[in-house]
Amino acid sequence: MQEGAVNRMSSGQTAKKHEYGKKPVEGVQRGFLPVCRADLEAQGIERLDFVYVIGDAYVDHPSFGHAVISRVLWSRGYTVGIISQPDPKDADSITVLGEPRLGFLVSSGNMDSMVNHYTAAKKRRSTDSYTPGGERGRRPDRAVTVYCNLIRQRYKKTPLIIGGIEASLRRLAHYDYWSDSLRRSILLESGADLISYGMGERSLVEIAEALSAGIPVSELTYIRGTVCKVRSLSAVSDCLALPAYEDLLKNRRKYAESFAVQYRNTDPYSGKRLAEGYSRNCYVVQNPPALPLTQAEMDEIYGLPYERAWHPMYDAAGGVPALSEVKFSLTSCRGCFGGCSFCALTFHQGRIVQARSHESLLKEAGQMTEAPDFKGYIHDVGGPTADFRAPACGKQQTKGACPDRQCLFPKPCKNLQADHRDYLELLRKLRELPKVKKVFIRSGIRFDYVLADRDSRFLEELCRYHVSGQLKVAPEHVSARVLSCMGKPEHGVYEEFSRQYKRMNERLGKKQYLVPYLMSSHPGSDMKAAVELAEYCRDLGYMPEQVQDFYPTPSTISTCMYFTGLDPRTMEPVYVPAGLHEKELQRALIQYRVPKNRALVREALKKAGREDLIGYGPECLIRPEGRDCPPHADTGNKKKKKKTIRNVHRKKQER
Repeated sequence: MQEGAVNRMSSGQTAKKHEYGKKPVEGVQRGFLPVCRADLEAQGIERLDFVYVIGDAYVDHPSFGHAVISRVLWSRGYTVGIISQPDPKDADSITVLGEPRLGFLVSSGNMDSMVNHYTAAKKRRSTDSYTPGGERGRRPDRAVTVYCNLIRQRYKKTPLIIGGIEASLRRLAHYDYWSDSLRRSILLESGADLISYGMGERSLVEIAEALSAGIPVSELTYIRGTVCKVRSLSAVSDCLALPAYEDLLKNRRKYAESFAVQYRNTDPYSGKRLAEGYSRNCYVVQNPPALPLTQAEMDEIYGLPYERAWHPMYDAAGGVPALSEVKFSLTSCRGCFGGCSFCALTFHQGRIVQARSHESLLKEAGQMTEAPDFKGYIHDVGGPTADFRAPACGKQQTKGACPDRQCLFPKPCKNLQADHRDYLELLRKLRELPKVKKVFIRSGIRFDYVLADRDSRFLEELCRYHVSGQLKVAPEHVSARVLSCMGKPEHGVYEEFSRQYKRMNERLGKKQYLVPYLMSSHPGSDMKAAVELAEYCRDLGYMPEQVQDFYPTPSTISTCMYFTGLDPRTMEPVYVPAGLHEKELQRALIQYRVPKNRALVREALKKAGREDLIGYGPECLIRPEGRDCPPHADTGNKKKKKKTIRNVHRKKQER
């Protein structure tokens, strides 16, 4: 039981306590979980403990949050049924499994519903990979709020707990890119009773135990990893007060200051309880994060009897496309100490890495190889960052991550334990499994972490066994100012990795290439910085076919910069690309060779005062207006095509 819990319970009420790796499993549900009344009857269930409403199709695989949470609750003796993608216009669609004994659980799914629906340019996406057949439009915008309102139309007082990425990152006041406004905590907008934020196994089991013990949901103000609402701060203890929502609306600097406090309190060991006021009698309280899972707990969770398939009711639609991306992948770890400013992992999974044992991963891989459609390729062995298999340093295991220092930025911490030996051993064991032809690493590596490891064996085996033609890495930019805003290492670090990668492949007799992920329009990137990135692509002979525009999603440092124009870490002003047109210009610069981009590139170069890059010289990006063909085009002379990464790969494929 968490601190302060006892004195908040009614007389005679107790909640049971458990530890994942030590308590015997109470119930194991084989087969798919109930999705209709017929399933309940077939399984002899009169009334479910929980009904889980999700915005995704029901896929029973450990890469899907609803499957993990449901299986964990079943393993603790609580029955759970699934309502997938209910009709937002029909309140009866929420009643198909009846009223649960303990409460409704609600999640938008594996993705934020707004990110799922819209591009960074706010254009509607044409497909939804988490819906049967990839059909779009099966879940509403702001799905968590819509589903909660739907439930409240039929069940006024049933406990309502929200979670998943959409709720987790909107747990306090947040900037909403799609409405260009500062919105209230989703706890208030949805009318839910609690938020289980982050990875919810611990908090949801504790919620289930408390509700089962008869404790009213309104009294669950003490559970780690949750957000609650109270009428008075006297109901909670040791709160750190954040600026009130009304003050945030008036002053964006206040929001940057509030976000900085939130960011410094994301660690489970040092994080404080936070309170955000909305009126004289309404406060949203964020309890400290849940403690990291032990290896035994991770193994138990991923060893539960998942079907590892979509529900058969989707067969006629061709299944659920998102499963194909993860079906033959292994999740080896959670958490990330990379600290990229544009990533919300610090707020969701935290900075302390938690890893599964080799035995657990090998068992899952062995099961994977028995699948009829397994072709011999394990697509990924990783997590947020593939080569993080342990906390950054020993201190994090007992005292947490430093609230005011990063592990890798601006340079690797002197206490960083950069060590790939465990990961290498795991990869070697996986390669030796029968029926396994190749083991890929698709979730990405941190090149600065690879360089920090003085042992070059990982780089050697990476190039020898785990790369197929090209390795994708994420330097993101070249401008020192932009990289600093991103929380990424200086460009020279990537250049050094590029040299070592090239030398290693030459030594191994392999022709393999680096493909850099680049990001346009990130805070800090003015037009001159965008031109600098375009020049780098020119010199590299590389034109990315896809460019990632910065996407302001809730609960990231970068989004705070975008909204406030301030870096919350330093409170220094930051340049913010204004409007969709400027984002379009910066994106076009990176893809300056695309014919349809010429007018945009010309406009961007003029805005940057770099008209010297318009002409016929070798340094120029585009030709003068109305003269897109080079002068020699009319003479019959043919200019030799520049060797680029893209052309190299095209020739390779043709051979």
